[in-house]
Amino acid sequence: MNRRAVALVTAACVALAGTVAGPASANARTRATDPAGDRGTLAAAPVRLRVLSAEQTRTALGKAGFVQAGVRYGVELDRLVYRTVDAEGRPTIASGLVVLPRGGDRRPRLVSFTHGTQSYKEDAPSIGEDDFSAAPAMTFGAAGFAAVTPDYLGLGKGPGTHPWMDVPSETTASLDMLRAARAFMAGRGRTPQRRVLVTGFSQGASAALGLARALQDGADPWYRLGAVAPISGAYAFRDAELPAVLAGREIAPKLGVAYVTYLLVSWNRLHHLYDAPGQVFQAPYADKVERLFDGTTPGQEMLAALPDDLDHLLTPHGLELLRHPSGAFAAALRVADATCTGWAPRVPARLYYATGDEQAVTANTDRCRTAFHASGADLPTIELGPIDYQGSRHLGTAVSGTAAIVDWFSRLPA
Repeated sequence: MNRRAVALVTAACVALAGTVAGPASANARTRATDPAGDRGTLAAAPVRLRVLSAEQTRTALGKAGFVQAGVRYGVELDRLVYRTVDAEGRPTIASGLVVLPRGGDRRPRLVSFTHGTQSYKEDAPSIGEDDFSAAPAMTFGAAGFAAVTPDYLGLGKGPGTHPWMDVPSETTASLDMLRAARAFMAGRGRTPQRRVLVTGFSQGASAALGLARALQDGADPWYRLGAVAPISGAYAFRDAELPAVLAGREIAPKLGVAYVTYLLVSWNRLHHLYDAPGQVFQAPYADKVERLFDGTTPGQEMLAALPDDLDHLLTPHGLELLRHPSGAFAAALRVADATCTGWAPRVPARLYYATGDEQAVTANTDRCRTAFHASGADLPTIELGPIDYQGSRHLGTAVSGTAAIVDWFSRLPA
């Protein structure tokens, strides 16, 4: 899949970053703090993907559209497959990418970067041929950090479908990836520092906050939270994102179609929002949506197979569900909108965003900051400016935000 396709699919699907509701979600959140069993152990031998010199790293980052100025080291990229739990707490495996600097500190500072939305398994950071997905971790690695990027459940080498927007399982997958990375690094003669610097983009912004909260709450006996800096998250589904999708002004209708479909299909698998796709999706799309979002359909094919607006996608019942959420969907949205509520980071923390973001509308960041303020944390919001990536302000924040956070993390006390 070419870079333009990755960018388009990421833009289409990336805005709605949340979680799910009900007993399974509560249990999953508890499990995120349970280090028992073999979670986080390697399920297969690590796979060396690439070894790049500093100059080759600059070239790769330049081709991906990322900033090259912070490159100090070459990098080593490895895929890990590790044991974790699924959204119901059952044992499974997941994959992820580790990027280590070639040389540098034998006890490097550790960065967790959680990526934006992908619908195709092969676009995951540890798999994709395009460097856009791997570029943030490469940027951190080239600056001297040890960087980890989980693929999430159901993407990369993980079995099954991806439980999109499920922050509890994103948290467990991210936490277990940190554990697997520590074991992997030991085999390379390195030990990560205990304080984890946590960041993520779009869907990964909420995933980053889930991981940060778990680490602060003592989810792992080794790791501690060091700092948190999410980029362009959709922290207010019901009050900011869905109204923007329905209005069709701030978020382009075609993009709204893609991520609404992904949202409903994924959450139905978790929470049974409907008995059959035809209840919420019109023909001929009702017969396609499961396949389009089972991880096997490349992004360009997915987009081409969907209509251009919600009126042609959804039945009256489907539109009513978005306009006036009820039942399991309303419960899931309440939990999704609590991403920034009920806790306060006790470490350096800030929120990155850009005015005019056409995917994660800026009201999300305002509401997140207000929620943290209510819990006693006055988080600064950092405006990244009008920097676009292939015509997308949202994707531009992945590029400019990564560069800004590398600089900020580098200036924090070790």
